Amino acid sequence: MSLRRVLTSIMVVLGLLVLASIGSLAMITRYFQRMSDGVGLATEGVRLPEDLEIELLNHYRRSFEPPAEPPAVQGALLAASENRLMLGLDAVTNIALSIEERNLIDGVRQKVYAYLVAEREARSDPTEEKLQRAKGALDVALVNTAFLTYYNVKEARDTEAQAVRWSRTALVGSTTLSTLLLLSLVAMLLWMRRAVLRPVIGVSQAMRRFGAGDKETRAPERGPAELREMALTFNEMAATLAQRQEEQLTFLAGVAHDLRNPLAALKMSTALAGSGRNEASPERIQRMLTLVRRQVARLDRMVGDLLDAARIEAGRLELHIEERDAREMARSVVELFEASGQGRELRLSVPEVPVPLRCDGTRMEQVLNNLVSNALKYSPTGTSVDVTVSRQQDEAILTVTDRGIGLSAEAKHHLFSPFMRANNARDCAPGAGLGLSVARRIVEAHGGRIEVESQPGQGATFRVRLPLSLPRPPAAPWSAGDVMH
Repeated sequence: MSLRRVLTSIMVVLGLLVLASIGSLAMITRYFQRMSDGVGLATEGVRLPEDLEIELLNHYRRSFEPPAEPPAVQGALLAASENRLMLGLDAVTNIALSIEERNLIDGVRQKVYAYLVAEREARSDPTEEKLQRAKGALDVALVNTAFLTYYNVKEARDTEAQAVRWSRTALVGSTTLSTLLLLSLVAMLLWMRRAVLRPVIGVSQAMRRFGAGDKETRAPERGPAELREMALTFNEMAATLAQRQEEQLTFLAGVAHDLRNPLAALKMSTALAGSGRNEASPERIQRMLTLVRRQVARLDRMVGDLLDAARIEAGRLELHIEERDAREMARSVVELFEASGQGRELRLSVPEVPVPLRCDGTRMEQVLNNLVSNALKYSPTGTSVDVTVSRQQDEAILTVTDRGIGLSAEAKHHLFSPFMRANNARDCAPGAGLGLSVARRIVEAHGGRIEVESQPGQGATFRVRLPLSLPRPPAAPWSAGDVMH
């Protein structure tokens, strides 16, 4: 479950509910507007037929009752009344809402025309028969007009009833949508509290306890994927820090043990030399001096590794860059170890052409010293160690191969970590476990990398790959003290 997907889904659902609410409100508003217009037209449909009925009765009264006005005025009034009847019929026709209503209006129009024809005949020839015909035509016209009025009243009531039904439906719909929206918000808040807030509080409390010194505390890995990943990252970091602390304690114990051995040897040698009880022979003095030199060299190397590791961790590794030939560096390292091979053969293989490098020669010789020293320490007596310099495209490759105890896959994984040594390496030779870590950081500072190939019991091959020095135009020489970081 991803927090991003859940929040996106919640926002989509809430957005759809809001859009549905807005759409429903717009639709209901438009429908009620139409209903209001329909009720208004229905009201007009009731009023206009009633006015038409009244006008018919007025017209009949002016036609057949004794006139109170002169004939000319009476004729004008009758003409105006007929005109009002025609206008009333046109007005009723204009507000018709259905075909059925239009048909009713057409029927009313025909009956009114029939009445007007009968009225003119009766006025021109006021016989009893024609007067009765005009009266009958008027009654028929009034009945049709009254039916039209009844139809419009019924239509107005139906429209009103439909508006009431829609009002109730709108009320139910708006209440339902509002309830769904409110429930969705409440559900989202409850889910956020349970699935997001609690895991965040758990991670925060774990961090606080870890910072207070409880190194065994771990954050609960629960909740959405992002929070589980954050808790997992914290737990891995806490485990790494605890492991690093344990490794450092182990390292300190190992350093103390490794320092105690040469110090004990030095103490014993100086005690024997200064006892004065027996005059030491030159051979014995020579052996003691050799032992002292060897132990001092061990101490110097251990202290140097410690200082280099401290500088690297502090980001203060200084490189004095110069032009060097990789062949010369390899020769000087091999010559240094040839005299103390201790029964192991050192073989050097270099190309005939130079292998130019821009590097800190002292630091790169330190890397080769470490690799060759390790190869000699972990190789059985009577075996050989090969040191090879080669070129491959734009890289210089310095290779050290031994026939020693080899490395397992797990040991290779932690080989360049500080304070780490393989179990079989601890049994074969003492050391603090910093040499390869320092060597890797030195090589990486030069833009290169170290590779290792090894199988348990089949020796190991270390390759240092460095970028070749490309030809450049002449430049001002480096001044003393120039340092590249």
